[in-house]
Amino acid sequence: MPTSTVENYLKAILVRSSDNDEIVAMGALAEALAVTPGTVTTMVKSMASRGLLEHHPREGVRLTPEGRSHALAVVRKHRLVETFLVQVLKMDWKEVHQEAEALEHAISDSVLLRIDELLGYPSADPHGDPIPSRKSLLLGRGRGVTLATCELQKQFRVERILDQSTAFLEFIQKTGLKPGAKVKVGSRDRASGVVRCALKGCEATLGFPEAAKIEVKAT
Repeated sequence: MPTSTVENYLKAILVRSSDNDEIVAMGALAEALAVTPGTVTTMVKSMASRGLLEHHPREGVRLTPEGRSHALAVVRKHRLVETFLVQVLKMDWKEVHQEAEALEHAISDSVLLRIDELLGYPSADPHGDPIPSRKSLLLGRGRGVTLATCELQKQFRVERILDQSTAFLEFIQKTGLKPGAKVKVGSRDRASGVVRCALKGCEATLGFPEAAKIEVKAT
């Protein structure tokens, strides 16, 4: 079985390649894992020799079917654990990412099955990220419509928060733009970079970069 370090590499590659199986640049991988390019190169060569990924010099890396299978299993654990911590243990959604990072490497498959059953087989975690099924070969939907691109004056439901840093999640909680919230974009002013949204009983103003991190779906 892969070590926790290998699992972190596999997960980082998966979430950046999505279902399109794109090549992930070495620099992007190093940045995601907060390690030096030399460290990434050494680990990538080792993982390639084990058949977990393809290394394309001067281009990047791509998961093999075996590597993708392992990566999906790690992502599934992480997102189910986050859901369990929020729904059952009532932890703040801003705190669960780091806890899940540790638990995803230790939790057994049998315990994970019980957690999945207890939660009612959820399809998404508290941040709206899709949870791969046990038999799925896909991570889930790719990036879709956001508050920066959706139709004006039409009602949407917040589906997914793409930036899960503590600071951004605090901003989301303060504005009420959490997954499940109903929202209409009233206007976008590209000159000032401001997006104005209407929610139930309140309004929210945010910049274009922040709006692009909030996926929505028409209701």
